[in-house]
Amino acid sequence: MPEYGGRLKAGSYDFMRTVSGEHVVYAEVRFAPLLSVYENMDCRAVIESVLEGLEKGREDFGTDFGVIVCAMRHMSLEENLEMLKVSREFLGSGVCAADLAGNEAAFPMSIFGPLFAQVKKWEMPFTIHAGECGDAGNIADAISCGAGRIGHGIAMSGHPDLIELCRNRHTGIEMCPISNMQTKAVQDIRLYPMKEYLEKGLLVTVNTDNRTVSNTSLKKEIGFIQKHFGITREEVLVMMRNAAEAAFASDSMKHRLLQIFK
Repeated sequence: MPEYGGRLKAGSYDFMRTVSGEHVVYAEVRFAPLLSVYENMDCRAVIESVLEGLEKGREDFGTDFGVIVCAMRHMSLEENLEMLKVSREFLGSGVCAADLAGNEAAFPMSIFGPLFAQVKKWEMPFTIHAGECGDAGNIADAISCGAGRIGHGIAMSGHPDLIELCRNRHTGIEMCPISNMQTKAVQDIRLYPMKEYLEKGLLVTVNTDNRTVSNTSLKKEIGFIQKHFGITREEVLVMMRNAAEAAFASDSMKHRLLQIFK
């Protein structure tokens, strides 16, 4: 449906305009293609429309990007597998990785082992939302499946064996402070484990989760963690370097990013 595809392109383009205005050099953009399928717009057409908008934004504003396609926990394994199979065709041409998002408490990671075993066979990198709802077992399952990064990872606090595993494997930890406070991933702001994870040498990064729902930006997130968690300027730089190291990007892009934050 051309009009709908045009809205997807426009939204993607506007995202690039916005983040470029925040001096973002490289962004990894998440979205769930299955949630955007509409009438005559199948999964492939949805991905193509989003990539067109992002690519036009890169051309006009200079910010580079990679797209992380999200499988959704509440959807069937068959639907998610087909979406990821289509997305795999765009790997290296806009798409950089896969993800699993949605209601973690109702749909634990153990259900999705076969799905991500196939993703791993396709040599498609992936991250997994895990440990936001308080279940550290989901983090362990995600790592055992081969996740290169963990979204949130809050429940890992107080589990030294799991922390050591993530440190040894250089697993990226995508922390989303403002969203985590809003969803009550921790009941008390003083319990937020960002400082703990940094001090224990984890590959911690600071992220926005959902910019619109949380009314946030990377600038807001950084200000928030400096104010509430005592994160220093040097620790912010460490997390920027961590982000470059953990990025699902080409070696040349990682090198470029590391040169900025050295």
